[in-house]
Amino acid sequence: MKLSKLFNYHLIYVILDFVLALGVTFISFLSFYGFNWLSDHPATIIYSLSIAGLTVVVFLIAKIYKFITINIGLFECIRIMVCTLLIHVTGLIVISFVPELPKFSPFVFTWMLSTTSLLFLHPLLRVFVRVFNIASNITKKRSGVRTIVIGAGATGKVVVDESRRNAANHNYIVAIVDDDIHKIGGLFANIPVRGPISNIAKIIEEYKAEEVIIAMSLISPKRYHDILLLLDSCPVRVRRMPLFSEMEGPNDKRIIDVDLEDLLAREPVKLDNHGINDMLYGKCVIVTGAGGSIGSELVRQIFNTHPSTLILFDIYENSTYDIQMELVKKMRDENIKDIKLVTLIGSTYNETRVEQIFKKYKPDYVYHAAAYKHVPLMEDSPAEAIRTNVIGTYNVAKMADKYGVKKMVLVSTDKAVRPTNVMGATKRFAETIIQYFDSKSENTKYAAVRFGNVLGSNGSVVPLFKKQIEAGGPVTITDKEIIRYFMTIPEAVSLILQCGLFAEGGEIFILDMGKPVKILSLAERLIRQAGLKPYVDINIIETGLRPGEKLFEELLLDAEHQIKTSNERIYIEETESINTGLEKDVLEASKAFDMDETIDVKELIGSLIKTYTIDRK
Repeated sequence: MKLSKLFNYHLIYVILDFVLALGVTFISFLSFYGFNWLSDHPATIIYSLSIAGLTVVVFLIAKIYKFITINIGLFECIRIMVCTLLIHVTGLIVISFVPELPKFSPFVFTWMLSTTSLLFLHPLLRVFVRVFNIASNITKKRSGVRTIVIGAGATGKVVVDESRRNAANHNYIVAIVDDDIHKIGGLFANIPVRGPISNIAKIIEEYKAEEVIIAMSLISPKRYHDILLLLDSCPVRVRRMPLFSEMEGPNDKRIIDVDLEDLLAREPVKLDNHGINDMLYGKCVIVTGAGGSIGSELVRQIFNTHPSTLILFDIYENSTYDIQMELVKKMRDENIKDIKLVTLIGSTYNETRVEQIFKKYKPDYVYHAAAYKHVPLMEDSPAEAIRTNVIGTYNVAKMADKYGVKKMVLVSTDKAVRPTNVMGATKRFAETIIQYFDSKSENTKYAAVRFGNVLGSNGSVVPLFKKQIEAGGPVTITDKEIIRYFMTIPEAVSLILQCGLFAEGGEIFILDMGKPVKILSLAERLIRQAGLKPYVDINIIETGLRPGEKLFEELLLDAEHQIKTSNERIYIEETESINTGLEKDVLEASKAFDMDETIDVKELIGSLIKTYTIDRK
């Protein structure tokens, strides 16, 4: 069926080209010589038929009939014109040898008229189809998603053309925004150009736009983030064309979603990559919790420094296997043979297992990311939080000292600051363990890195919200006033590695998380990014604060009083007094394993971590 339709489609153009060539050539003769000429010189009829037939033959050879006229462009039109000129030049040469055609000069004028006419009529026949299609699509698009395009350049033209000729594209472009004063106030593909881009919020409101497409393929990262910051509070879905470096080919016309990470509009993290590479290159490094969201990204970034041995240690086999296979493939694809990749399953609270690993591999650096971090779950299982977050950290820190590790870095959390939940309290306990061992160790430097929520990590609200949106809603938030600090996973891990470089012993590094984000705003953004409207397509409801949950978390970042580092995003908390009785406290904490009531375990934690406020709900 499809082949027959395609044949009929081409056959129409064959017939039209034949009739057009015959008719124009024949009419040209009549306009110069009149009907008497036909009776005196019947060879002109043969000439006209020959030109028409030759047109079809040459067009077939040149594959003109394979053109998809709905997308015809300048290249195709020039090709048709060249073929047309070739046909008529050939006809002129042949006819000059026919004796029945006297008065050659008038015939040349006839030839010029027919040739010039057909040079434009053959391409115009195809262009008409495209113009008709664009016009009909423009009419249809008036009921589509009202869209503003940022960028009145070549990439913006691609977006406009795609929206007009692609029936599956539902964008109705109402305006184009640009900074070029020579373009502002004009028309771009018959669409008004507004500006500057700094006025985008007002322009969105004026045109009642529902979506914005950033069409600037050569934009710098800083300029891109500046634009996203301008769109931050606008009630629109944001999409973009790929950057030039991301394009898969010269004809890449994808319009892709802007990641939520991009919508945070954070300044790029500046790192001392040279120093980090020098520190880890050719060394043995172990990452605990290597299968987790933070641990796996630590593994990726450490791998790129080319350590001699990279040990992945985790209790959960599935996610650890995934990151192992990812690195194995990378080693195979890039022919990397100088890194020994070791994947080990076990728990940090199993002291014997931890010592086996440290004794065998004698790591130079340890990044301790293994932890329980789901706040509500740990409220119901506080003894397990102690087992992993406290005892596990103690075991790793102890073995780091015993086997001469150069540096151990603990991944901590903002919830350790004046904790109101078990997870935060046990992580604060872990920080005291780090500082205790640093005070007594002669070989190992210990440090902790404290930061807030990580977008897309296990336990983050973002994956939960996305699942709820996919299911049709509602999206649930605990309180509409709740705020959190957020970082991207690569950003957080990069700063962890930077802190490892800075560590001289006993520091608690605090990362500048930027401005806090209202969870309600985050939910609304995710709904809009899914192409839906908050409270219309997807409702947002409050469920109430969960046990141990705060309205806002504290990093206690006080740039005036805390110690600055050479990285503007990293500070050091002023050191508190070291808990000299920590060994006794760890033994005391172990009593939780024999307790049946969760409140008793919480009371035990409260007796050991004085800043912990117990949630008794």
